[in-house]
Amino acid sequence: MAAFVNGEELAVTLAPVAVYWVYAGMYELLLARTTVLDRYRLHSRRDEETKNIASRKDVVRGVLLQQAIQVAISVAVLKLEGHGATANDTDGGLAPPADEEPLLVVAARFGVAMLVLDAWQYFMHRLMHSVPCMYRRFHSWHHRVAAPYAYAAQYGHPVDGVLTETLSGAAAYLASGMHPRAAAAFFVFATVKGVDDHCGVAAPWNPLHAAFRNNAAYHDVHHQRGGGRRNFSQPFFVVWDRLLGTHAPYDLRQRHGGGLEVKAFDKDRQMHQ
Repeated sequence: MAAFVNGEELAVTLAPVAVYWVYAGMYELLLARTTVLDRYRLHSRRDEETKNIASRKDVVRGVLLQQAIQVAISVAVLKLEGHGATANDTDGGLAPPADEEPLLVVAARFGVAMLVLDAWQYFMHRLMHSVPCMYRRFHSWHHRVAAPYAYAAQYGHPVDGVLTETLSGAAAYLASGMHPRAAAAFFVFATVKGVDDHCGVAAPWNPLHAAFRNNAAYHDVHHQRGGGRRNFSQPFFVVWDRLLGTHAPYDLRQRHGGGLEVKAFDKDRQMHQ
């Protein structure tokens, strides 16, 4: 592999994978070995055992398969796009090295990437729910985890993973014109955000939950029974849900027995059962 992939390309493709397991592992360790997050859990351990159809072993295998496909496609995109023949070669790329660009330019590229990623994922995600055969054959895999937890964030059918996750990342990378080093940072950030959205914990002091309305509680609405018609947006903003009428507000309430529960409302502010 080293003969064909340089260091920058390895960073873009492997850094998000490594961060995924490290960050998700932190949640798992804190939940398994401490009680610090228990008061903010959206699902009890009993819920995870009874509501989730996919076993944890199935989830690990599914995520690893998805990540292997993602890495292969990412390398292919980088090669076709022309970045990274050498560490200093930028003639074939869309942008000069990240450390040669003004900070505002790098930030603008990040913004473009976030918008493109969000738009692609919203419409593809909604399509997966709108076309019955696509939901049954592909996207229903992800909803086998009805009580989400951190390392199930990327669990799903490989076809769904490619169409929704991998291609959205490729589109964001190409549209923004980011250098691979900036892209590595962006995809690490998007990975952390995706894990946070599925972590099953709504801690008020989590900066990502505070900064983005699209967070673990927001996405939990989508995973609830009947939630497949609401809150499709991921991973950053909620703008498409608001514009296209699929946004469902919610309340966080104390759950009997400890933790929190998400109660979603319809447009008339009536509680969903």
